[in-house]
Amino acid sequence: MVDAALEKRQVKRAYALYSPIYDFIFDRIFHPGRVAAVKLLDIQPDERILEVGIGTGLNLPLYPRHCRLTGIDLSDKMLEKAQAKIEELGLDNVTLKVMDASALDFADNEFDRAVATYVISAVPDPLGVLREMRRVVKPGGAIVILNHFRSQSRVVGALEDLVSPLCTRLGWKSNLALEPLLREVGLTPELITKVNVFNGWRLLRCGNRK
Repeated sequence: MVDAALEKRQVKRAYALYSPIYDFIFDRIFHPGRVAAVKLLDIQPDERILEVGIGTGLNLPLYPRHCRLTGIDLSDKMLEKAQAKIEELGLDNVTLKVMDASALDFADNEFDRAVATYVISAVPDPLGVLREMRRVVKPGGAIVILNHFRSQSRVVGALEDLVSPLCTRLGWKSNLALEPLLREVGLTPELITKVNVFNGWRLLRCGNRK
């Protein structure tokens, strides 16, 4: 088993390498899911929103300007790309921070809503990340997750288990199971839907019941 510190270094190194080409590879393929995720947040005026794993800022154009957005990421190289987008778009309602999502430097109940798109399977401690998201989101606030999770098909799931060690080295988990994760962190989905090519990714919204 890869220890958490080593896995974190592997993830950070992988995404530092991806940063120059990340938008080219991941923008069009995963754009429909991103649009659906931000829409599902149902952001109201002046709400404080946290995006965990904001990366190069591909979601930035999707947010309404009437919210206050904080985006965090473990990779400073990815955030450099996001900062360039902020300047290009003329956004004055966005703050970026280099931060470990499993140890957020925010107060309890600081945000109205939180979102993580294509992130939960790319962090060493997905359970810790979701617990931290719950902690910093106000009671009754929304938590939206968009991610690939282990297939419920026995054959596909077994294949995802097989390639998992390689995928971990590349920066993500191929066989992260959704239901046990939600059960451990105490989240109950209000809605689950499938998005993107072949409906291979699951989008869910959970109310933060504390």
